[in-house]
Amino acid sequence: MAALADLCQSGLSVGQRPGPYAFLVSTGPNRGKPHCFVCETENRPAVIVFARSLSEPTGKLLRQVDQALVQHKQAELRAWATFLSDSQPQLHPKLTEWARKHGLTNLSVGVFEDLDGPPSYRLNREADVTVLLSARQRVVANFAFRAGELNDEQIKEIVAALPRLLEAAK
Repeated sequence: MAALADLCQSGLSVGQRPGPYAFLVSTGPNRGKPHCFVCETENRPAVIVFARSLSEPTGKLLRQVDQALVQHKQAELRAWATFLSDSQPQLHPKLTEWARKHGLTNLSVGVFEDLDGPPSYRLNREADVTVLLSARQRVVANFAFRAGELNDEQIKEIVAALPRLLEAAK
């Protein structure tokens, strides 16, 4: 097991409030438009994913989150993935195809055109993937991984935290 000092830290801490931000949506009903999912989520439970690369592990994670949206529809679970890039026009078509390849039919994905991400989120440049679980406008869990660190075991850990997220939203 990695030492605690080796764990990647990125994004908001537990208890902090996710701030609004908009990004250009590449898939889903808001495709082609800037949209703020945080703004419409209100107190509902949410899975907020920030990613820097179109990797296979990220695709596996988002497929699990996509399935969770269907499984927890009654709980009004919300989720979206924001990819950070300095070139939205270049990433958009690749992201659209990548989302199709991974079967993301319920989860919206899009591009935030800044490698640092929304400033209020304080995302670590070393983090390839940052996952925030939020309920009642507060972060209840934070997971962050450098490139190559996200694997099936960590994906299971994130999915296993979803019941805690749904409970916190009640």
